[in-house]
Amino acid sequence: MQHIILIGLPGSGKTSAGQRLARRFCLPFVDADQVFEAQAGQSITSYFAQHGEAAFREQETATLRNILAAQEPCVLSTGGGAVLRAENRALLKAGGTVVYLLAQPNAIYQRLRNDTQRPLLQVADPRAKIKALFEERDALYRETAHLLVETGSNSLSAQVRKIAEALEQAGWAAGAGNAV
Repeated sequence: MQHIILIGLPGSGKTSAGQRLARRFCLPFVDADQVFEAQAGQSITSYFAQHGEAAFREQETATLRNILAAQEPCVLSTGGGAVLRAENRALLKAGGTVVYLLAQPNAIYQRLRNDTQRPLLQVADPRAKIKALFEERDALYRETAHLLVETGSNSLSAQVRKIAEALEQAGWAAGAGNAV
């Protein structure tokens, strides 16, 4: 079963663009972080603090496995760190068309600089943190992705158009609900 799977750093546009892509391709939109929180009965931040990173990553893998096993294709927005585990990278790559939304650290910082909800930015130097995450994860995103789309500082509409064009070139038909 084919899914459209969006990966990338927090702030790269996975959720915002994913919702619009889902409408364009007539698919449901699923945010893996929201599914995780609903199943855990608490926020990711709380779960992480209470159970630790190892338990969080195990549950994140279980969440991804369950979503990808669903019968109905969807547009899936993953958590930014989902690619840290080799098992997740394999699940994602086998689960559908994986699109890496590549945004440079400075563009992400500009998008998120006023965001008080992301733990990522609640550090002394959020720009340096974003850069460090990019350096740690970029190769993993590239390893996992079938397609790479630079989202840069484009408007959301322009980002969605670029992603949709890349998907259409890869065999997805807008409005079809599945790959052609």
